[in-house]
Amino acid sequence: MRTRQRGIAIVLAMGVVALAAIAAAAIMVSQSTWSRQAELTADHVQAQAVLQAGADWARALLSDDRRISSVDHLGEPWALKLPPMQVENGELVGGIEDQQGKFNLNNLVSGGKINFGQLASFQRLLATLGLPHELAGALADWIDEDSQPQPRDGAEDAYYLALDPPYLAANRPLIDVAELALVRGFDDTVRARLHPYVSALPRFTAVNVNTAPPEVLAAVVEGLELGGAQLLVAQRERAYFRSADDFLRRLPQGAAAATNDISVSTDYFMATLRVTIGGAQARGKVLLARGATGWPVIVWRKYL
Repeated sequence: MRTRQRGIAIVLAMGVVALAAIAAAAIMVSQSTWSRQAELTADHVQAQAVLQAGADWARALLSDDRRISSVDHLGEPWALKLPPMQVENGELVGGIEDQQGKFNLNNLVSGGKINFGQLASFQRLLATLGLPHELAGALADWIDEDSQPQPRDGAEDAYYLALDPPYLAANRPLIDVAELALVRGFDDTVRARLHPYVSALPRFTAVNVNTAPPEVLAAVVEGLELGGAQLLVAQRERAYFRSADDFLRRLPQGAAAATNDISVSTDYFMATLRVTIGGAQARGKVLLARGATGWPVIVWRKYL
């Protein structure tokens, strides 16, 4: 009987030791996980701080550029991609892109009403990109203030309320081109095709002919074929356009642009930044608006 009791005691003791070992291991794993989480949190906080510093770098560069010259072109320092910049325990990379080198989708509506001159320009851009012209009417209806669909190609509340889930047309300017995902016809393929050529800026803007791709130039200049726009881009690589009149003088015969639709300077830029700190990474985009003097203001920022 005593032998049996001693055996049970030994088994119980071994069980207690095993449980203690398991508990100790669990505590060590928990401490290690907590320590790693704390480390990643600290790295992420630092990465966010560096991201803000990157935005300030872009603002300073654009402010200096405006002091030096009122003409913006792709040979200036802001247009150069930022090489990897070493920071404590990581690096910062990024770049600045002229948003007025693109077609501003919000130009489609002026004073709450459709601007038919800009609508025609957008339709030319769609044609050049091989996209349906119906997209122009759908987007104009999305932005304009009324709830009446355009006679052709429009889409207002009745269309969007029939979707699952239902929603209303915005009837206001776009804040970001990502909102195109809500507009009739702008599927993933269409948005990917359009993305390099369009922007969404908070006011009417002229296209900077020194930074616009040939597709955008062909859209805003009536009578300009894509081949002619490509020749203009090749010319500006040798000598950028110093004024709107300089650009207009170089247009081929039969091509014309309204003076308020073109410019050689830019107020809106997008800074895209990526920071890696230890095991954490932060990415962000900042839309900057530059005035005549002072640092550019942040219109919006987005962490990706």
